[in-house]
Amino acid sequence: MTLTSPADERRLGEPLSATSPAPLGARIQRRLHSRPLLGPTAVLVAATVAFTAIVGPAFLQPGNVSLILQQVQIVGMLGVAQTLIVLTAGIDLSVAAIMVLTTVVAGQLATEHGIPAVLALGAALITGLVCGLVNGALVARFRIPPFITTLGTLSVFTALTIWLSDSQTIRGQDLPRLLLWPGQTFTVLGARITYGSILMLLTVIAAAIVLRRTAWGEHVYMVGDNPEGARLSGIRTSRVLLSVYAVAGLVCAAAGWFLIGRVGSISPFSGEGANLTSITAVVIGGTSLFGGRGHVVGTLIGALIVGVFSNGLTLAGVDVLWQTFTTGVLVIVAVGLDQWTRKVAG
Repeated sequence: MTLTSPADERRLGEPLSATSPAPLGARIQRRLHSRPLLGPTAVLVAATVAFTAIVGPAFLQPGNVSLILQQVQIVGMLGVAQTLIVLTAGIDLSVAAIMVLTTVVAGQLATEHGIPAVLALGAALITGLVCGLVNGALVARFRIPPFITTLGTLSVFTALTIWLSDSQTIRGQDLPRLLLWPGQTFTVLGARITYGSILMLLTVIAAAIVLRRTAWGEHVYMVGDNPEGARLSGIRTSRVLLSVYAVAGLVCAAAGWFLIGRVGSISPFSGEGANLTSITAVVIGGTSLFGGRGHVVGTLIGALIVGVFSNGLTLAGVDVLWQTFTTGVLVIVAVGLDQWTRKVAG
């Protein structure tokens, strides 16, 4: 008595290569899961091609490309800080507040107190580091959820910024050259590139190397993916979280320096909307909000996607309202895509 039909026996006897291929959707799902940068890169290329067709060759002119890069340098820096925290399954709503606070610290010390620009810049970087340590201590030591922690420190840092600045703007002509240096430009193939843009790209490269090539980076991914498993394997999860928030605060302070060069002045009310934009770049870039999966290069690609859409829609004469609408759609699609690809691992 046989338990299989002749058709079943033929299938069992066939070589593995003769089996029917997996459905197209499943193959795409596995490919996106194994190569998280593939999706954002495809979106960036498609958006560039589409806007070139809509706007014309002017979209790819060196001047416009350099303008996009200048526009995303601040988002790119804040995105690096945000990526570090999101990889640990957290989120930081205070990155822009830290950035603006450090600009005020540097400006006040340099203009009101006559401190040399180098020392003023150093004090700003230390301020960002301290702000990050405060966030990290509240999350790692006191076990306050990151969303609540940074929602609170957002208000604290913003209030300190207004108090220190007395709600006054510091004009560019009153600032030392060092603080304005990231905004200076040089020309490459007809494109005017700012030093801040180059430093942003170098920061992304450095962060990518550290996350992928060091034990600390491996620990960051492990803490985000499975904190209890990381703890049982001997990783000091609290120390990792504290260090992540500290580094993120330092990166935000560097973003503040770039912001001074970009704007050419210091205002306690600058950086509006940068918190949400940094999260947008992280999500569109393929970093999972659930932690443990993502890439800082993807965040840069996400920032470029936002910049390309904003620039392209502006050149096409689309109202700002619909630019905001488009960004929201991109975020929803990116999160939905992340949920879909995570099912492969599940």
